[in-house]
Amino acid sequence: MIALPPPKPEVLARREAIVAALRAIVPGEGVISAPVELKPYETDGLTAYRQPPLAVVLPTSTGQVAAVMRYCHANGIRVVPRGAGTSLSGGALPLADAVVIGLMRMNRILEVDYDNRLAVVEAGVTNLGITAAVAERGFFYAPDPSSQLACMIGGNVMMNSGGAHCLKYGVTANNLLGVKFVTVEGEVVEIGGRHLDAAGYDWLGLITGSEGQLGIVTEVTVRILPSPEGARAMLAAFRSIEVAGAAVAAIIGSGIIPVALEFMDRPCIHACEAFAHAGYPLDAEAMLIIEVEGSEAEQDMLLGRIRAICGRFDPISLRVARTAEESAAIWKGRKGAFGAVGRISPDYLCMDGTIPTSELPRVLGRIGEMSRAYGLQVANVFHAGDGNLHPLILFDANDPESTRKAEAFGADILRLCVEVGGCLTGEHGVGVEKRDLMGVQFLPHELAQQRRIKGAFDPDWLLNPSKVFPLEGEGAAPAPAARAA
Repeated sequence: MIALPPPKPEVLARREAIVAALRAIVPGEGVISAPVELKPYETDGLTAYRQPPLAVVLPTSTGQVAAVMRYCHANGIRVVPRGAGTSLSGGALPLADAVVIGLMRMNRILEVDYDNRLAVVEAGVTNLGITAAVAERGFFYAPDPSSQLACMIGGNVMMNSGGAHCLKYGVTANNLLGVKFVTVEGEVVEIGGRHLDAAGYDWLGLITGSEGQLGIVTEVTVRILPSPEGARAMLAAFRSIEVAGAAVAAIIGSGIIPVALEFMDRPCIHACEAFAHAGYPLDAEAMLIIEVEGSEAEQDMLLGRIRAICGRFDPISLRVARTAEESAAIWKGRKGAFGAVGRISPDYLCMDGTIPTSELPRVLGRIGEMSRAYGLQVANVFHAGDGNLHPLILFDANDPESTRKAEAFGADILRLCVEVGGCLTGEHGVGVEKRDLMGVQFLPHELAQQRRIKGAFDPDWLLNPSKVFPLEGEGAAPAPAARAA
């Protein structure tokens, strides 16, 4: 189980005064403090852990965020930033003495500049909302996490989110130009700008993926891209997950870069077919969904080459979409995979680790061995093209032993990812879920250097506490090295 640091008694004792001060900064319905109204904010996508916060503030401007941060910093109050709460790593899990700053009311698209192919949006705009705003002019925003209908761009920046199409277009970091950023002291800083590769240190690279440890992003400037001429998908089904993994490695090794290359194993295929009726082959142990884009001639050429590569691995079936409607049918089950798996298990842990694509056959085989050893079923559905695994470990959260086994199983999967040359997270972030595994990925002096960076931005460790770094001693947040910095 994941430990959280104890609340500060002196902060809890001042709760009424803190709420009153916050209401003065964000008036009207901008502050939530009633216990029943705090319930929706006590957890995020990692629902195994819950903790109601001290209060929730819903600012509508960068100025209000800065004022709240100044007040909390001056009074030693911890702060947890929150977007839509879709984090699967516990990145928005609050503490009992923390103020949650929810950015969902900051949801305006401030500017679209088609000539320079960029959009300036507030942090509470949904990922899919950016594409919706520019689609009429033939543009789109490339990163597409599975939660894109709900997740917000500020959270995407903090977790460096990816999605099915990141194989070709990259993750959030590759589509980001600048941010407006509020420090722990309440200062507003603009980082990056309206062009690629801003002068000076790469502060944007440091902020992206920082998980709310260094400050709060309130505005984001993103690249928008011209929509492709067209896209088509194909489905390839195989007799084993190891063979499917070898096919993935062969496709990538050939130099072809599909726009998406997704993997599903037998449990996931069956769950998705029962949910979406997409025509998936139920006799397959593993299945790939491969999408290419471009002109019709380019699509034909790429799909022909990929079909030939898959043919070397004795597939059970190969199905190439001829129309956009047939492509949508192939994608239908994959888009609803997480919900479909929820129909066959009371609970599941969605893991997130990244490995070299050449290691896919070995890693998938080891995960199968672990599944049998733990006595827990696992459904694999993930972005195979860039090696970003998302094994879904099926368990019963009402059974403490089942929960313990699921968490141990997940930790072993992440250790395996590091062992073969990968890393602990691809797009979900570390949060609280992987916090205590950071020592698997990093040596003590490497963690100490990261703590120094955290301490330079946040000397008292008030920002999103208990995340990313293993707790020290009795849950003390700042490391000595951080205090020295």
